[in-house]
Amino acid sequence: MKIAVLIPCYNEEETVADVIKDFRNVLPDADIYVYDNNSTDNTAVRAAEAGAIVRWEPRQGKGNVIRRMFREVEADCYIMTDGDSTYPANHALEMVKMVTEQDADMVIGDRLSSTYFSENKRPFHNMGNRMVRSLICHFWHTKISDIMTGYRAFSRRFVKLYPVMSSKFEVETEMTIHALDKRFELREIPISYRDRPDGSISKLNTFGDGFMVLKTIFTLFKEYRPMRFFGWLALLLALVSICLFIPIAIEYMQTGLVPRFPTLFVSLFSGLAALQSFFTGIMLDVIAEKNRKSYELEVIKFK
Repeated sequence: MKIAVLIPCYNEEETVADVIKDFRNVLPDADIYVYDNNSTDNTAVRAAEAGAIVRWEPRQGKGNVIRRMFREVEADCYIMTDGDSTYPANHALEMVKMVTEQDADMVIGDRLSSTYFSENKRPFHNMGNRMVRSLICHFWHTKISDIMTGYRAFSRRFVKLYPVMSSKFEVETEMTIHALDKRFELREIPISYRDRPDGSISKLNTFGDGFMVLKTIFTLFKEYRPMRFFGWLALLLALVSICLFIPIAIEYMQTGLVPRFPTLFVSLFSGLAALQSFFTGIMLDVIAEKNRKSYELEVIKFK
C-alpha cells in the first residue's frame, strides 16, 4: 500500500521542515510531497533538506496547487496537510486506517470540535468558520463539523475523480460539497489544533477569501441543487408580484381604473420571471440528476 503526504506551501520556511519530520515519524514509509507555490523564501530548500519530494506549481493559489498534486501523485491513500505546523501528525495513522480499512473516501480532520476556537487568535476566522458550516449543513442536510480544515485523508478513488475547479482557499469548501453531492463516504475525526508559531504568517485574507468561499457555496448550491435554488427564487419573485398586484386589483374593482401602470408592469414582469425561474429549476434539475448518475457510473468503473 502506497501512502502519499501532500503539503501545499507558500512561504513556509519557518515550519515546513518540522511538518515533514513529524509526518515522517508517524508514517515512515510514506512519500512526502511539498508543492511550492511561488515562495519568495527558502521553503523549497528547507523541504528538500528535510527529505521531501519537492515540486512546483506556478499558478498562484491553493486550489491550483491541489489540482496539480491530485493529477500528478499516485498513491492508494493521500494525506493532505498544511505546511504551517498547525496540524499535528499524530492523527495521520488513524486517518489512513479509516481510508484503507473502513473504505472512507474522505476523512476530515475536525478542528472546530477541539482546540480551534481557543488556539486561533483571529475572531473573524472563527465567525467565518461557523457561518460556512451553518450554510452547508443547512443546504445539504448534513452535520459535518468542520468544512474548511486543511487536514484530510482521501482515497485514490476520490482524488482521481474529483474535478478541482477552485483556484484559491475556497478549494476545501468545494471538495466538501462535491463529496456530499456525489455521496462519497465521509468520516470525521476530532484533531487538536495549534495556532501558527511565531514567525509564521497566515496567507488567508479574512474578507477577500471569505467572500470567495461564500460565493463558492452559493454557486455550487445553484449547480448541484438547481430546483431548490431557482424554486426559492421563483417563490420570492411570485410574492413580490402578488404584493404589487393586489392593491392594483382592489383599486380596479373599486373604480374601474388602473392608475398605476408602472406598478402593474413590474408586477407582471415579476410574475413572468417567477415562472421562468421555476421552469429553469426544473430543467436544470433534470440535467444535474443525469450528471449525477453519469458520475456514479464513473465511480463504479474506477479501479
